[in-house]
Amino acid sequence: MKEFLERERYSETYNWLYHEKSPYLQQHVKNPVNWFPWCAEAFQKAKREGKALLVSVGYSSPFGVN
Repeated sequence: MKEFLERERYSETYNWLYHEKSPYLQQHVKNPVNWFPWCAEAFQKAKREGKALLVSVGYSSPFGVN
């Protein structure tokens, strides 16, 4: 993950969750949000840039809008 921190996003198509194994996180791989998994690098990046963190508790519903 460290090499990705030097770039704004992993790519134009995928965010930082691309390599995660969690089915919940994989649902959000193509979201246009710069999501990070729970990791030390995410906290270090936020601190370094003076940004707040939004923490998702992992809610997902099969009845969402498609």
